[in-house]
Amino acid sequence: MPNLKDLKNRIASVKSTRKITKAMQMVAAAKLRRAQDAAEMARPYAERFNAVMASLAASVGDSDSAPKLLAGTGKDDVHLLVVMTSERGLCGGFNTNIVKLAKQRIEKLKAEGKTIKVLTVGKKGREQLKREYSDLSVGHIDLSDVKKLGYGDAQNIARDVLGRFDAGEFDVATIFYAKFNSVISQDPTAQQIIPAAYDDDAQEGEEASTLYDYEPDEESILADLLPRGVAIQIFTALLENGASEQGARMSAMDNATRNAGEMIDKLTIEYNRSRQAVITNELIEIISGAEAL
Repeated sequence: MPNLKDLKNRIASVKSTRKITKAMQMVAAAKLRRAQDAAEMARPYAERFNAVMASLAASVGDSDSAPKLLAGTGKDDVHLLVVMTSERGLCGGFNTNIVKLAKQRIEKLKAEGKTIKVLTVGKKGREQLKREYSDLSVGHIDLSDVKKLGYGDAQNIARDVLGRFDAGEFDVATIFYAKFNSVISQDPTAQQIIPAAYDDDAQEGEEASTLYDYEPDEESILADLLPRGVAIQIFTALLENGASEQGARMSAMDNATRNAGEMIDKLTIEYNRSRQAVITNELIEIISGAEAL
């Protein structure tokens, strides 16, 4: 049985930990509000943009003049996986779930005989993937110095990906991130960005509501908008990731705070019982000594 001093020190240590986790929970809650607002405000624009792009892509179809970003290289031998995670930990299973989805895709593509390249965004994803797939890594983008995510950060990532595509380094690019649903629910998501793949439902809704005549022709407009579309999809994924990270951290710190409270209660009971046993032994010794006299 630990002595009273050890128990007292341990209780003080757990109380200090509880203060830290409670503070982190409150900070995450404040950041979550801003991150959630940013993610939700970006969704209507991204959905409308994708609807217009789906309509344009349907007009072009399989034309020989279709932009390369839409038509692709005609092959799917080399896949680039852009795994987007957080720079910091203590956010529950947020990073692990994204990496798990990416690993499943890697194993599936390996079984199909495809060549795989991995580009990581965020330190935590790189740390987990390099243990098993360090040979697949082709680069890493560090956002640890970024205090507030902006469209410029997404453009930098998009330039890197588009530069690799123009250089013929891959045929298909897919981004991995977590879509924010609520504080306790974030869905790991894989989204193909090259060749551009747009939702047929969005296209049908766009065509049902409005018909457009484009000037200049659709191919010229797509050639200009498709690189921007890649940046928008990456920016939307970054915002969804930001909200998901704070939601997961808030939930994890809330659980840690409650667990620390339960541990303090158990240690306090153990301390009181040990203290009572020590006092009882001292009383027995005093009474025995008095009787001996």
